[in-house]
Amino acid sequence: MPEIKTALELKGVSKKYKNFSLDNISYKIPKGAIMGFVGSNGAGKTTTIKSILGLVAVDSGEITVFGEQILPSTIREKIGIVTDKSHYDESWTVADVEKYVSPFFPQWNKSKFDSYINRFEISKSKKVSELSAGMETKLMLAVALAHEANLLILDEPTATLDPMARDDLCNQLLEFVADGENSVLFSTHIVSDLEKISDYITFIMDGRIVFSKSKEDLLAENSSKDITTLEGIILEYYKEGRGH
Repeated sequence: MPEIKTALELKGVSKKYKNFSLDNISYKIPKGAIMGFVGSNGAGKTTTIKSILGLVAVDSGEITVFGEQILPSTIREKIGIVTDKSHYDESWTVADVEKYVSPFFPQWNKSKFDSYINRFEISKSKKVSELSAGMETKLMLAVALAHEANLLILDEPTATLDPMARDDLCNQLLEFVADGENSVLFSTHIVSDLEKISDYITFIMDGRIVFSKSKEDLLAENSSKDITTLEGIILEYYKEGRGH
């Protein structure tokens, strides 16, 4: 069997709602890469992510994760989710999070979880309700890494983080993909973070993909326009799409 070189691929994914539709979404993330997924509120980022996770049944198209179209439990275990707010019970302590979450993951690595919790300076005795937004994000990341996830999906995790916490998270993501086997889909409004760490950028607007390209190609294509930042390029595409 040939080696799977793509962590995630969407082919022609569509989902119709009453007032919104995902329209023929296609992009792929190679192993070892970080893809920035950008777009305004309501553009379709979260719906796309929910489709990848099987939380939304798409009308058409194909989604494969590590070459598998229908995700068996062994593939689901390889996906780690980090959002802007944890879904853990607020009355749980950090120790409780491990106690209640770890049984769902046969490959749970307790020593790795403890290592990240110590590294992130999170007390196991603290309740989830007592954690700052940055600590909640780091706790979700520790859980994802402790169950040996190979694909991290981040849905606006830096929205409430201060610059130092955002920088720390970005460094963690670079470390995560360094071995060439792990990959990241990073949905965010903060394009400056993607400027530092992304390999690819996918821009979605009104449920359609405007472009999905390597950051290097995107910057090269726009160098003649005197636009020197990724944020400037995306803003220009957005204005063009809106007819301005």
